[in-house]
Amino acid sequence: MKNKVLLTSAVTGAGDTLEKNPHVPVTPKEIAESAIESAKAGATVAHVHARDPKTGGISHNMDHYREIVDRIRESETDVIINITSGGGGDFIPSLSTPAAGGDGTDIQIPSERHEPVGELLPEMCTLDCGSTNFGNMIYMSPTDWLRDQAKMVQESGVKPELECFDTGHIRFANQLIKEGLVDGDPMFQFCLGIPWGAAADAETILYMKNRIPENAHWSAFGIGRMQMPMASQTAILGGNIRVGLEDNIYLSKGVPAKNEQLVDKSVSMLQGMDLEPMTPQEAREYLQLRNSRGGQSS
Repeated sequence: MKNKVLLTSAVTGAGDTLEKNPHVPVTPKEIAESAIESAKAGATVAHVHARDPKTGGISHNMDHYREIVDRIRESETDVIINITSGGGGDFIPSLSTPAAGGDGTDIQIPSERHEPVGELLPEMCTLDCGSTNFGNMIYMSPTDWLRDQAKMVQESGVKPELECFDTGHIRFANQLIKEGLVDGDPMFQFCLGIPWGAAADAETILYMKNRIPENAHWSAFGIGRMQMPMASQTAILGGNIRVGLEDNIYLSKGVPAKNEQLVDKSVSMLQGMDLEPMTPQEAREYLQLRNSRGGQSS
C-alpha cells in the first residue's frame, strides 16, 4: 500500500519495567486505555500482554485478557487487537533443579498459550517461531509445539504474526508456510536487539527480509535505545514498524515515555519520509484480516 505503514503499539510486555517507568500499564483497565490512546495517536495495531494487577508480572488469567479486549472493543476508537500467544515459555536454568528449572520458570503447553487467542478471537496474534537465549533465560518454543500452535491459530481464523528473534526462526517460519499451516500472505515480525538474538542493524534487517516469501508482509522493531533507529531504518527499507513500552520505556534519555508519545514520535518520523500510518480498516484489507465480528475483510 503506497506511502502507508502498519504502525503497531506494543503497549506492555511482561518485563520488570514498572519501577523504571510509572507509565507502564499494568491493570486490564490501564492496558486497554493505553491501547486506545495509542490508536488515537495514530497506531494501527495494539499488541497486548496481560499483567497481574497485584504484582505487575506476567498473567495468564483469562479474566485479565477478557477485560482488556472487551474494553478496547467497547470503546469508540478503532484499533486492531493483536494478542500474544508467547506466554508461558520462560525457562530459568538452575544447577540445583536442571530438569525443572529454577525460580521464575513459567512453561505452558501449546493449548494453554493459545487459550486467549482461541477464546477471544482477536484479529491478529503473535507466534514466536523458535526458542532463543533471552539474556540468561531460555525462551522455549519447540518446533512440534509450534506446529500445534500454528494449527490452532489457523483453525481460529486469526492472522498469525510470525515473530522471528533470530535467523533460524525465519527458516522455521518458512517451513510452517510450506507445510500449509499459515493461510494467505504471511506476516513476519523481525525482533531485533534482544540478547542474544538477531542484531539491531540494517544488515540484519536486509538479511531477514531477503529470506521471506515474495508475497510476505514484514515489520521490524528494535529494543531500548534502538527502537526509533530501527523504526526509521525499517520504514526506509519498505517495512512496517512497531514501537511501545514493551520494547522501550524512554521517550529520550532518562525521560519515561507513554505509549501514545512513542506513537506520536513515530508518526512524525513517518511524515518526514512522506509516509503515514494505515488506518485499522486499511490494514484489515491489506492483511485480509478476519474482523472482530467474525467476518472477513473484503
